[in-house]
Amino acid sequence: MIHMKKKGLTARNKQRLFLARNEADPYIVLGKTETKNTLFWRWGTDNLLPNALALMARRSTTHRRIINDKADYISGKGFSFDTENYVLQNLTARANGQGESLRQVLNKTAFDKALFGNAFVEIVTDTNHSFLSLYHQDASRCRIAKDGRHVLLHHDWAAFTPADVKKLPLYPIFEQAKDGTLRSIIHYKDYEPMFEHYGVPPYIAGLNVSAIAYKTDKWNISRLDNSFQLSGVMVLDGSVESEEEAAEIVRMAENRFAGRPGQVMFMVKDSDSVDNSKFIPITAANDGDWVKLHDQATSDIVVAHSWFRSLSGLDYGSSFSAERILHEYEIALNTVILGEQAELLEPLKEVIEKVLHTDTSSLQIINEPPARSKPLYMKVWEARRADGLEYDPQDPTQQLFVAQITKYGLQNID
Repeated sequence: MIHMKKKGLTARNKQRLFLARNEADPYIVLGKTETKNTLFWRWGTDNLLPNALALMARRSTTHRRIINDKADYISGKGFSFDTENYVLQNLTARANGQGESLRQVLNKTAFDKALFGNAFVEIVTDTNHSFLSLYHQDASRCRIAKDGRHVLLHHDWAAFTPADVKKLPLYPIFEQAKDGTLRSIIHYKDYEPMFEHYGVPPYIAGLNVSAIAYKTDKWNISRLDNSFQLSGVMVLDGSVESEEEAAEIVRMAENRFAGRPGQVMFMVKDSDSVDNSKFIPITAANDGDWVKLHDQATSDIVVAHSWFRSLSGLDYGSSFSAERILHEYEIALNTVILGEQAELLEPLKEVIEKVLHTDTSSLQIINEPPARSKPLYMKVWEARRADGLEYDPQDPTQQLFVAQITKYGLQNID
């Protein structure tokens, strides 16, 4: 057993020990446990909650797919607007100096809001309001200042230094920057009782099931790495006089018997006159339970996100139903997508009207379903034309309605 002197356990050693114990768990936030700085409100108990949420989204497959899909559906397929309004035409095509379109800015904003429950958009103009630029700001780099009137941006909150902070006023406040431009920042946040300064992501109740989905995937990878060999305990006979000698025996046994250990635990006991070394396998009779656990976790993730299985491809392996996809898309459109679009777009339209003095009532997000279904009242030749196929309006067989050649129509034919 290794003993550590209490006197020598410095703060750095404590951090190293913490990292060593938790390096295998991606849901442990690695950072300071306390933030005594009075410049900003902490985001999470250690101010690194966004880091943990981002890491979880990179590890849990279903969780990440839902976040990606929600961001894509909410940002839509572009914008519709009055074609004679050249101000809107230019802004939607180029929203900032980085050449991003307004949809690209909105897509990143929707992604952050789906992931963190918070999103930030920086506004840049001048005193004459001669131009307007809209920049997405990574929400994980933003913190609310203690004065409640500013947002602080820092590249690494785990190593916070006041000298590297960028300070922006919260909209509708504008302040002049060093380059002479006027700047402000919009803070979007999902409401949650007891949380005033930051929003909480809608899937907050599904954090644990997202971790389960990741860990069941990791369990399967571990089995694959070990060639699906049985786990077990290797009991070795051997008389040892010190912990160093016991560790050396275990190391030699690992190299000899396991190669790449991880599924085998080694134990050394005092030897008798007869060598009783043996391997005791641990049978895995509960594989089905792991599969059920993973499936249940996947279903719970979808529910926590207030989302739908078919819109994230979770049912494609068993069947593909365009009808179900369209039905669930209509529900998602009216319960989730349109509400999120209005929440994100309304402040931007207000900014555009105030800065550029133009009417934004015609600015709308274009929504398109992920699958297409021909109306039953459409004729066959019209459907073939819509699909880019050869068609003949004079062909009697193509004069039938789509309803007459579907399974529903055929059932009514005597």
